[in-house]
Amino acid sequence: MTERVVLAYSGGLDTSVAIGWIAEETGAEVIAVAVDVGQGGEDLDVIRKRALACGAVEAEVADAKDEFAEEYCLPAIKANALYMDRYPLVSALSRPTIVKHLVAAAQKHGATTVAHGCTGKGNDQVRFEAGIVALAPDLKCIAPVRDYAMTRDKAIAFCEAKGLPIATTKKSPYSIDQNVFGRAIETGFLEDIWNAPIEDIYEYTQNPAAEREPDEVIVSFKEGVPVAIDGKPVTVLQAIQQLNERAGAQGIGRIDMVEDRLVGIKSREVYEAPGAIALITAHQELENVTVERELARYKRQVEQRWSELVYDGLWFSPLKRALDGFVNEANQHVTGDIRMTLHGGRAVVTGRRSESSLYDFNLATYDTGDTFDQAAAKGFIDIYSLSSKMAAKRDLA
Repeated sequence: MTERVVLAYSGGLDTSVAIGWIAEETGAEVIAVAVDVGQGGEDLDVIRKRALACGAVEAEVADAKDEFAEEYCLPAIKANALYMDRYPLVSALSRPTIVKHLVAAAQKHGATTVAHGCTGKGNDQVRFEAGIVALAPDLKCIAPVRDYAMTRDKAIAFCEAKGLPIATTKKSPYSIDQNVFGRAIETGFLEDIWNAPIEDIYEYTQNPAAEREPDEVIVSFKEGVPVAIDGKPVTVLQAIQQLNERAGAQGIGRIDMVEDRLVGIKSREVYEAPGAIALITAHQELENVTVERELARYKRQVEQRWSELVYDGLWFSPLKRALDGFVNEANQHVTGDIRMTLHGGRAVVTGRRSESSLYDFNLATYDTGDTFDQAAAKGFIDIYSLSSKMAAKRDLA
């Protein structure tokens, strides 16, 4: 029986060439799997037909936009997930979504190997392969660009020699990965970290410095889940899409950073994630209103670790699953509305309301009617500072 390889297929030059390349290198039949996570571009059926025309024995396409939003982006919103306090894990979240479909296809078609188009220098190779073996430990993984030296000039030559139905036009100077949660841009002139980004690289966001009217929006949550925009019910996918449009029009969600890659190098990345940043900003503020102090303090530590695990490709790991349970528990009272003004590249919170609020006006006010017992404060301070006082007496003696 002929071996079968499932290939993560995008429809572009590299993965189209990889179909025939893998077949020649391994003698295996190739099954192409394309997953729509809201990256836009070509119709899925066009991509499926191209895979078959390039030599795949079978080709599957999956519309996973809602799945991606609800099962991957939503946990990130609940976790206020920002790698290095800035990056909302745009690419890192899409990889386990794609992995799940690759493994399902491999099991369905009796494949022994899964292939992807990643290089040996980036994070994505780890995310794909660590995810695959976590779901199906017996599957093997190959990466033609990394394992078989499938450089771009070789790919173009292969494409032309075989007459494959794929354009071999000059490559964009940038490496771009995008989905509904955001867009990542790297390489080209951006590799010189002194060079400022230019407007041409952006697609999801408008210039934040341009003159325009502010946009006021109310985002409603139920147990940490965005359920309405300006009072109109939405799915998680719709919430992201609507805020991509509205926050993006105000230039919100642009991120230019040098980040620590898992493979040990520092890399300059430019991101734009307007919907993600707007939703996380609103969610964080509603947590400030509804989550008890000690739980909130500890959750901030969990958020950092959760973000690192996902960035590092450990979505399916035992620790990540356990932290998910904590994050969901912490979100049980995160219900209410956040009003924000979207303008000038920022989402600024201007109002909060929640039936689960821990904010007590009568305790907080400095006006007449204050119910806080100020007389209790002196004794509290005496006891709270006692250990420091005793240490100071010793150290100053």
